[in-house]
Amino acid sequence: MSAQTYLAYDYPLLSAFWTMFWFFLWIMWFVLLFRIITDIFRDDRLSGWAKTGWLVFCIVLPFLGVFVYVIARGRNMGRREVSQARAQQEEFNAYIRKTATHGRPSSVDELARLSEIRDRGALTDEEFRRAKELVLTGHGPAEHADSTSRAPGR
Repeated sequence: MSAQTYLAYDYPLLSAFWTMFWFFLWIMWFVLLFRIITDIFRDDRLSGWAKTGWLVFCIVLPFLGVFVYVIARGRNMGRREVSQARAQQEEFNAYIRKTATHGRPSSVDELARLSEIRDRGALTDEEFRRAKELVLTGHGPAEHADSTSRAPGR
């Protein structure tokens, strides 16, 4: 019991390297397994039975199931992931546009609409100039038009 153990001699550098290597492969294996399971659920072209079959195959025989899945369906995994990322980006951009405008048209849209109305002859140049100033200062003509159209006597 008086013998000292030196861990550096009991666990040499090469063994530490191999331990790290196997740990890395183990983590990589789980990442691959979860990506495949995510891809199975993401694919809209697979029926429910096909998804169940692939899941059972990947869970019951994980090594064989994952390798067969990568060989059989691996080519389109990247395409499905890219299309999912694009769809999410488009949804995010639509949400930002909707939130940023608060349902009101931008000043460029307002100026284009005013220009069209003037070209049709419904606005005089003086009315167009005043409405343009209101749009450029941030007080759109739509707000003032609503308040004047609701005025009594009109």
